[in-house]
Formats: sequence, C-alpha cells, structure tokens
Amino acid sequence: MRLSDTTTLLADLVRLPSVNPMGRSNIPSDITLEHRVTAYLEAKLQELGIPTERQTIAPGRDNLIARFQPAEPTFSVLWECHQDTVPIDGMIVEPFGAQITDGKLYGRGACDVKAGGVAMLSAFARLVQENPSRAAAVTLAFTVDEEHTFLGVQHLMKSGVRADCAIVAEPTQLNIVKSHKGVVRWQIETPGVACHSSRPDQGVNAVYRMGRVLTGIAEYAQNLMASRTDPLLGPPTLSVGMIQGGVSPNTVPDACRIEIDRRLLPGERPEDAPADLDAFLRKTVDVPFQTIPPKWACPALESRGADTLIQRLGTAINTVVATHAVIGVPFGTDASTISSAGLPAVIFGPGDIAQAHTKDEWVELRQVELAADILYRFAVGK
Repeated sequence: MRLSDTTTLLADLVRLPSVNPMGRSNIPSDITLEHRVTAYLEAKLQELGIPTERQTIAPGRDNLIARFQPAEPTFSVLWECHQDTVPIDGMIVEPFGAQITDGKLYGRGACDVKAGGVAMLSAFARLVQENPSRAAAVTLAFTVDEEHTFLGVQHLMKSGVRADCAIVAEPTQLNIVKSHKGVVRWQIETPGVACHSSRPDQGVNAVYRMGRVLTGIAEYAQNLMASRTDPLLGPPTLSVGMIQGGVSPNTVPDACRIEIDRRLLPGERPEDAPADLDAFLRKTVDVPFQTIPPKWACPALESRGADTLIQRLGTAINTVVATHAVIGVPFGTDASTISSAGLPAVIFGPGDIAQAHTKDEWVELRQVELAADILYRFAVGK
C-alpha cells in the first residue's frame, strides 16, 4: 500500500455504503451501518501483517483498532477517524459511484470523512512498510456512529486507549482545528386534550401551547447569542430544528414535541443547557410543558495542552504545502470526547467542510495524497 494508492483506496471506500440511520427506520438495510467498511479496512491492515482489534458497539457496528510500534518510539499518537456517513437523501450524484472528474472524487462520505481515513491508513501503511526505528507509536482507530450519537469514540476512550496526543480526521483543507463548539440536543413537549376539530372548544390544542413555548425559546436564543462570544468560535447558539404534533387535520392534537439543538462554547457543560432554558421558560411562558433530558451530548473542544501537538503538526504541514492556519469551527467532532479523556487533540484532514453532507459531495484527490504525506512526516519528525 503506497502513497499513490490513495485514489484507489478512497474509491473503494466510497463504493461501500456506511450510512448512519440516525434513528430513522426508512433507510434500506443494504446501505446502513459500518460493517462493510470495517471488513475492508481490516483486510487491508491484515495485508500489512498488522493485527487488528474489534470493539463491538452494536450489531454491524464495530470500532477497528491497529497499532504501529517502532523500536524506539519518540512519542505516541492516536489517529482517529469515523466510518459512518450521513444519509443520501437529495443527492444528485451517484452516492456510491466514486466518480472521478477533474481531479475530484464524488460520492457520499468522499469528503466526510473517508478521504481523511484513507490519508491515515496510507500514512500508517507507509510507517509499517518503512519501519523507521525512531518515530511515533501510532494507534489507528476507525470508529462508528460519529454522525449521530458518538457511541464509537465514547467506547474507544472508556476502553482505555491512550496516547500522548491525538489527531482526528475531518475535512479542514489541511489546516489545524484546535477548538470547536459542542452540541447537545433535547426535546420539549406540550400536553393537550384531544377532541374532534368541529368542536375545538372541548379540547386543548397542544400545538397552540407549543406556539407560546416557541415564542419564549426565540427570545431566549436571541439573549443567548448576545450574552458572550469566543474569539474563534463566535457566540453560543440555540435552534429548534424539528416539530411534531397531531394525528390528523380533524383532530385537536393532544401532544406536540420539538427538538432543540444547542451549540456550546468551551467551558459550558452540556448538562447545564437544558436546565437553563427550562428555568427561563418557567418564568416567561404560562402554559404547561415538559423538558425531556438529552440522551447524548458532544462537549466543546478546547486546546488545553495541545501546543506541542499543534507545533509538530504545523511543521509537517509547512514542509509539504508551505503554509497553514490554526482555526476554530462551529461543528462538533470526536475530538472533544478524546480531549475530555485527557489526550490533547486537534482536527486535521483533506477536503472542505463546505462539501460535507452535500447533494454532490466531493473531495480533491490531490489533498488526500498531501494529507497522507503530512501525517507520515508528523510521525517521523521530518
């Protein structure tokens, strides 16, 4: 497996569906879950003679781990990349076609984040084949369920995987991301009393009640954005992204539920966000409602202890592409879970987040090759 194999590897991976169902039941089973990608990656690592370890998270969903141990390791690093993609709704290119046009490869996951996974796999293979005596000890981990509830990386860290630092694959255009917002999602429900819509006075409309709650949430969201800001990430935000209520037009609804997305700044605790909104609404809204606690959260990423990591990775980037930026981003990643476990972590990879999750998702193939070279140089200090 050579650096020049990155295009073939990426095309192979994009042709293997690994759609995260994200709680939906209407996605065909022949394109969901990560098991096809896991099997492919495992076979490639076995070709290198590298033992692999599987961590079963759920049926058809396994983390995959491999390790490179040089004779005289200079430090240790975790390279982590998720295997899943978002669904394919609305795509205008063949989702699993891996079409190549003008130096770009198209398909679901091409940018987010199979290109980053290929860069890590290629750099890892080069380390194994060249076997430099003095290099980083590398733990390569391909995890599951990043696009929905982060179960893979949570299990990975609970299993005791550790290193001096970590690089997480996401599309950064070969820049270094040192901080990002966190996210927590939860639901609010308003109760009502159902009746026939010809006599709405005999019931209580839960949707109308939710309208009052939504007015309060809109006020809270505006106050939140004005409350503070981060120099790299901007202000904290809150958005209502889903609403569901009623069973038919001729029935007064007896329940209405919304789902809230709250983006957190470093220093904010995910568990505090629902309680803070609930307290505000209790003071400002005069209808009954229930806050349903979140089932998961992704904390914000802070760059504590990452200076040496940022410097070393930056040197490798500059050697290959001459320049880079150190930035913050608004989206969440596995890096914050890894950082919370005590590993200084940054995010790095080929591709632009603007192409992730899009109807014609693509990645520039040259960037994948460059990213693989950068990761190798990071590990060997060249």
